Amino acid sequence: MKILVVGGAGYIGSICAELLLDEGHEVVIFDNLTEGHRRAVDARAAFIEGDLANRQKIEAAFSKTRPDAVMHFAASALVGESMRDPSKYFRNNIANGLNLLDALVATGVPRIIFSSTCAIFGPPERLPIDETLPPSPINPYGESKLAFEKILRWYDQIHGLKVVSLRYFNAAGASAKFGEDHRPETHLIPNVLKVALGQKRHVELFGTDYETPDGTCIRDYIHIVDLARAHILALKSTKSEFYNLGTGGGSSVREVIAACREITGRKIDIVEKPRRPGDPPRLIASSEKIKRELGWRSKFQSLGAIIESAWKWHEKFPDGYAD
Repeated sequence: MKILVVGGAGYIGSICAELLLDEGHEVVIFDNLTEGHRRAVDARAAFIEGDLANRQKIEAAFSKTRPDAVMHFAASALVGESMRDPSKYFRNNIANGLNLLDALVATGVPRIIFSSTCAIFGPPERLPIDETLPPSPINPYGESKLAFEKILRWYDQIHGLKVVSLRYFNAAGASAKFGEDHRPETHLIPNVLKVALGQKRHVELFGTDYETPDGTCIRDYIHIVDLARAHILALKSTKSEFYNLGTGGGSSVREVIAACREITGRKIDIVEKPRRPGDPPRLIASSEKIKRELGWRSKFQSLGAIIESAWKWHEKFPDGYAD
């Protein structure tokens, strides 16, 4: 298949593009490089620099490349920033997303795989979180993703656009070629590893009084390669569906830091800080639906395997994608 990967120069998009190419698909990457990196574009892929705010640019890209499907990773994705600047999130994740959908319809592209989030659920009423749990986002980021999921349902019903939406929990780890390098970096594992590399003096631990065994938040970490494999399986879906994607396990912030210490063999200091607003104590996924319907399985179940892959990449590329 020919796949157009929107946001394919970012963390998740770059590794999905890599796996698509490994499996023999033709890949075109569309990215504005505000969050992504030109060096994260696989050399085997074609690259178009463009912004979803420009509908003519994306429509021209579709007309030129004629993809069989689109994978949509381009989004603003920082919860804290969304609480300070909701306009950016609704404009980028909804309005610009509409430009993408309208271009899909106009050029006859039949299928989209959408990068969604567990943030649509908010603090869960029960664990693990399955697809029957009513969504209740508590920040503009989650609200923007939920709104776009609702729009996707209508485009399926009205235009026949086939949609698979994957609600990620905590993506982490690296492939041999590509890894995590955000600007700024807000994710826990790469920030802990920056301390191990001597690039930061300490890791900040936000909240130590949660109702969890060690008082810190628990999250469901999924290896980035497992996440990418789910996107490739989603291309084979014959119907529109929405899937939660995690491992069904959970690790606390303190457990992540301890695992990083063990794998790197380095000293990692902690500075404890108050809770951040909007952080639920536990987020753990049920992925039974995608296992049952698409045959997806997690190959990298352990936290150690995830951190080890990330550490190898960060050791090899300590400055990330910087020149």
